[in-house]
Amino acid sequence: MSEAAATIMRHLVRFVSLVVISLGLAVPAFAQQPAPDAAPEPAAADDAPSPWLLVPVFSSSPKLGTAVGGLGAFMHTFDPASRVSLFGVMYQYTSTHSQIATAFARTSFGADHHRIVVLAIFGHIENDYDDYLGTGQPLKTSDDLKAFATRYLFRVKRDWFVGAQANAANYQVLGATAEDDLVLETLGVHGVTSAAAGVALMHDSRDSEDMPATGWFLNVNNLAYREALGGEASYDAYRVDLRTFWTHGGRHVLAVRQYNWLTSEAPSAAQATVILRGYKFGQYLSPYMSSLEVEERVSFNRRWGATLFSGVATLYGQAPVPLERSMYPMIGGGVHFVIKPVQRMLVNLEYAQGIEDNRGVYVKLGYAW
Repeated sequence: MSEAAATIMRHLVRFVSLVVISLGLAVPAFAQQPAPDAAPEPAAADDAPSPWLLVPVFSSSPKLGTAVGGLGAFMHTFDPASRVSLFGVMYQYTSTHSQIATAFARTSFGADHHRIVVLAIFGHIENDYDDYLGTGQPLKTSDDLKAFATRYLFRVKRDWFVGAQANAANYQVLGATAEDDLVLETLGVHGVTSAAAGVALMHDSRDSEDMPATGWFLNVNNLAYREALGGEASYDAYRVDLRTFWTHGGRHVLAVRQYNWLTSEAPSAAQATVILRGYKFGQYLSPYMSSLEVEERVSFNRRWGATLFSGVATLYGQAPVPLERSMYPMIGGGVHFVIKPVQRMLVNLEYAQGIEDNRGVYVKLGYAW
């Protein structure tokens, strides 16, 4: 779901190696289909189904330093036709003394006719920018956040869903020094208290939410942030997320994602930003962002595989601070190991490189999207 107040979610997504995606990562899924003639292997004792899941998480990037933590979750299937539901908590602490805790639930019930996602997030984030918003000005901030978000979807026909979503967030930004406070004041950057509601239209024919091999996914949604709902400003955000997956060569998967984030009358802290792996969320801002990613997911055998990916994001519209460039390329790769072949669960290690010092290393369950 990934949608609390705009500025909150920009920081959260990368901070926890995609906290919201972790709602789906930790469930049994069909990562890559075995070859038709592959002989089934007997399940090992440690592969026996268990409703509990404990997972270490790790990420490293110039903005947030090195982050370590863990995820604990309880898995439950409400009925045979529904997907696995997940209830859990996640915590991470970074080398920059940032920390964040998340409680979440992702449910599917009523023969998968109803899907609900709920997030509650609390944290303290220490940011250290060498070049904030391309101004050449170093900046250190201490940010406190509280956020709540929820989404409900109803299957109306075949693979089509409609629903509603809402969120509320309080994100306070303070400079680490008096000079940093002056920079924040000069740039017009401040904390955000926001509340929003919106609608969503989704198509989902993927064979798995978490590690798909076939099908396509489309999510079109809006969030109307309004003072009448308790926020500090009234503005709008629109997102269109399209992903397609093709299986080829027996086990390999080619994946393509095209993502758009559009804002209207949004304050600077809530405008769109680059969402590619390896980039610092919130460092480059503009009213509109569009990106394209292509990823090849290679399977060497039942256990080992690799990812090769590349992408580019474009920021356009009148940026709050003039940017030196409008296009932000990214390239990277990684390896994965299927830890539970029966449940199709894998651990993924990836490195992504953007321009200049934008880069990141991530260890997590499942793929990035």
